[in-house]
Amino acid sequence: MPDRSSLSEGRSRVPLSLSNGRHTAEKRPSVEVIVAAPGWRGVLPERLAERAVRAACEAGVAGHITVLLADDRTLKALNTQHRGKEKPTNVLSFPGHEPGSGDIALSLQTVRREARAEGRHARVHAAHLVAHGTLHLFGHDHHEAGEARRMEQAEARAMHRLRLPNPWNPGRGRAA
Repeated sequence: MPDRSSLSEGRSRVPLSLSNGRHTAEKRPSVEVIVAAPGWRGVLPERLAERAVRAACEAGVAGHITVLLADDRTLKALNTQHRGKEKPTNVLSFPGHEPGSGDIALSLQTVRREARAEGRHARVHAAHLVAHGTLHLFGHDHHEAGEARRMEQAEARAMHRLRLPNPWNPGRGRAA
């Protein structure tokens, strides 16, 4: 796991509010979004990144989630250091020590390349990857068929909550 202070150094926590504007006493993680690479605001506004975390969160879990919006160089370094793979990747998740806590990092260039190759909007693809990374923080995985299907269903529910296309439904979320 990266040094948490390196991801959030000099930043204050951005408490996550409900996307529908209603307030509740339900516990939810706070979310901090760090924009570390130029160009992200045009692809994934910070508010949408926060909402994507919220859409994928399990109810009743309080903690802190940091979303790092970075570039290929940063994700390659993290991927090499933590997974032994010397290449950039789209998203990495680093669970924290407490339930509902951890770090998620995305690469702008990889997100754009994948979205273009799949004919999807980069904004929709990035929001999906934030939800995907959040689900990993809550213990979801996709190494075996059954768990992959459950994770895909959870991702589809998160995207529905965001009113964005289901990434597993062919033809949806395509660029115009």
